[in-house]
Amino acid sequence: MKKILATILLYITVLPFFAHGGGNYEHSDFFKTMKPGDKAAILMVHFGTTHADTRELTIDALNDKVRKEFPEVELREAYTSRIIIKRLGERGINKQNPLEALKQLHADGYTHVLIQASTIIDGVEMESLEKNVDEVEPLFKDIRIGNPLLYTPEDYEKVTEILTDDTDSQIAYVWVGHGTYDATTAQYAMLDYMLKAKGHKNHFVGTIEGYPAFEDMLAQLKASGLKKVVLTPFMFVAGEHAKNDIAEDWKNDLEEEGFTVELQLKGLGENPAIQDLYISHLKFKAGHRKIGIMKKKAIYEVTGEVMH
Repeated sequence: MKKILATILLYITVLPFFAHGGGNYEHSDFFKTMKPGDKAAILMVHFGTTHADTRELTIDALNDKVRKEFPEVELREAYTSRIIIKRLGERGINKQNPLEALKQLHADGYTHVLIQASTIIDGVEMESLEKNVDEVEPLFKDIRIGNPLLYTPEDYEKVTEILTDDTDSQIAYVWVGHGTYDATTAQYAMLDYMLKAKGHKNHFVGTIEGYPAFEDMLAQLKASGLKKVVLTPFMFVAGEHAKNDIAEDWKNDLEEEGFTVELQLKGLGENPAIQDLYISHLKFKAGHRKIGIMKKKAIYEVTGEVMH
């Protein structure tokens, strides 16, 4: 009986918030939960790059934009790539990984932390970040992670609009993502599908280390009959992969297939609209908390139905 009463109380408490975000979020103002003496910080998390030119235009640009949106909040930065951290360290440039940055925030007296990663998909980098957060969560009163660029179907729609803005239907646009080795690589295929579904049949998505691979993209490209290609990284920064894999390997392979190739080596992070989408994710998480699946299942046990 006590369990049923507790679940009914949970149902009554959470019900008003189920309409937002398809039943996945409840309203919860991050800053209003703070008490006198509490300190808030934002941790921007990036994969990182060893290339200073693209870093200034992407990582630094997004960080600066977040500072302007949250001028009263301390902003810190972390890189997830241990290889990049090591290489930068050898040059005398020190970057912390997320776990180190979070422990430092705790040591510095911060009680509330908002985290926003410039990650593209909800893949292994986000999984790693979430594990870091799980490890230090007891150290903070409130800690939240914003969603990656592509998370909800609405995110895909917005990104599709951004990618196709001011493009020529007689030119093939090939967007090259990093890709990943597990099932989350399907998110790139979802973007490709949505581009086509929205009528942008001259846009093609491929990945360097996942699906769709170069051959998958090439088959669609050949079927389109288009001969001029604009080759662009679908990555936050235009670093190592863009300058080597895309600008050399992919470009050469396409030219060998008879295509005329123009390179646009700009990271997604250079696009103000993409920057704004990340900031919208950060702001959303500052006003909402995700409802855990077990909390939702406890309600379903009583109601017998999915809440919307």
